Amino acid sequence: MYTRRSPRTASVSRSGGVHRRARSGARTAAGILATAALLVSACSSGSSTTSTASTASAASAADDTTALVALPRPVPAALSPYYRQQPAWRGCGVPGFECATVKAPLDYDKPSGGDVRLAVARKKATGPGERLGSLLVNPGGPGGSAIGYVQAYAGIGYPSEVRARYDMVAVDPRGVAGSEPVECLDGPEMDTYTQTDATPDDAKETDGLVAAFRTFAEGCGADAPRLLRHVSTVEAARDMDIVRAALGDEKLNFVGASYGTLLGATYAGLFPHRTGRLVLDGAMDPSLPARRLNLEQTAGFETAFRSFARDCVRQPDCPLGGAGASPEKVGENLKAFFEKLDARPVPTGDADGRRLTESLATTGVIAAMYDEGAWQQLREALTSAMKKNDGSGLLVLSDGYYERDADGGYSNLMFANAAVNCLDLPPAFDSPDEVRRSLPAFEKASPVFGEGLAWAALNCAYWPVRATGEPHRIEAEGAAPIVVVGTTRDPATPYRWAKALAGQLSSARLLTYEGDGHTAYGRGSSCIDSTINAYLLRGTPPQDGKRCS
Repeated sequence: MYTRRSPRTASVSRSGGVHRRARSGARTAAGILATAALLVSACSSGSSTTSTASTASAASAADDTTALVALPRPVPAALSPYYRQQPAWRGCGVPGFECATVKAPLDYDKPSGGDVRLAVARKKATGPGERLGSLLVNPGGPGGSAIGYVQAYAGIGYPSEVRARYDMVAVDPRGVAGSEPVECLDGPEMDTYTQTDATPDDAKETDGLVAAFRTFAEGCGADAPRLLRHVSTVEAARDMDIVRAALGDEKLNFVGASYGTLLGATYAGLFPHRTGRLVLDGAMDPSLPARRLNLEQTAGFETAFRSFARDCVRQPDCPLGGAGASPEKVGENLKAFFEKLDARPVPTGDADGRRLTESLATTGVIAAMYDEGAWQQLREALTSAMKKNDGSGLLVLSDGYYERDADGGYSNLMFANAAVNCLDLPPAFDSPDEVRRSLPAFEKASPVFGEGLAWAALNCAYWPVRATGEPHRIEAEGAAPIVVVGTTRDPATPYRWAKALAGQLSSARLLTYEGDGHTAYGRGSSCIDSTINAYLLRGTPPQDGKRCS
């Protein structure tokens, strides 16, 4: 499963410079090898609303799952030393921030079996006004660096009144960035991986894709054989409770985006009595199995693409169709372009000799679906590639998605993404034959992206560690009001997911943003921002069902 973060988060994490490692870098099993790991949803046929049948089906899926069980209130004696930690704060090279390391047990069932070192950063409340405690933030992924996010955006860009009264805090989840990052491939190996043909036309190309998935998985397994078994969302949520205690807070206040909503909801399910003010923006539905998640996210990207297509043909520089062209026609033209690249990649001027392949181009287009602010850049990149035989613009978009730096190194985002997703749920597919049988459904969900996203969902079939999680509901009985935010044309976390999660959480208040892009807070809607700020600062949740534009 792969939700990815908001574009703002992605650029922030790159500029934050926090997730570098000894090896030159790499990532997960998808690009469009990874993009499908856990996508989000769909409103069918490009519509921003969900049909009655779809809603009923989703409710039925949730009803068939068990609910996450809350942990006992008392801290077990074996975990007490972790809860009594006093972080040793120090400067960390970013003005206004201090950093520390907090330990958590590698295996919560065997606390004496070794530790995981968690990187934590904070910026203290600036005042004026009474301090409200710590506000933890997580940008999603899974695999996004929360520290990179807080240092480069949240800690300096969240509303001043929020930063005045909260210590802004981030902890990189286990296996991510500064917290013992999982590594799988070096830079050149990752370059090869991201260029792998993700829409195989024959047995030879299918074997090549499977080999790429195996190589990626084997690299991850060789790098962190023990840690790889303990990077689940449940374990990361339990880590947050240890961090909460180390910070001296009675309750956890939290803003999570994209996959961060699953992390926050899981915390609420495990520790409802210690749940403070939670904002879950771009929500995920924990009750769905991996194949369903991938299929619905595929449809979500189709919804976003159709919105882009309608906008594109109104612009004078749209290379995919003239004024009046339908979204279907725009999609056909883009698909035809991808097929040309499959046969003959185009030059990019890249210093490492990379050409624009179908897989890299598809990833570049998908990257631009996260934020309507990137649509102009996408039009320009497509024009250069389609009319000038210059793939450099789409390569830039793809590299940004993968967090590839100018020196050819990659952050560990994609590695951690696969590690968490493949542990949280059983694989979407077990074999290429299963993918082929599902292609019609995926291509119906998205004629443009369906084939590639279906094949991308095969990555966990070759993972070296068996999944420990299953689909489940999260009810969090007894938790304080939780604000669940959904965007109607969100590509990566479909709006239906927000409705589903809000329907599961006993104290949820659903807040809807009628618009494009991934997540809503801090993206230009004064209605959304003022509503969330009022909740964070005064504890006043919105009326359930409130809508903003």
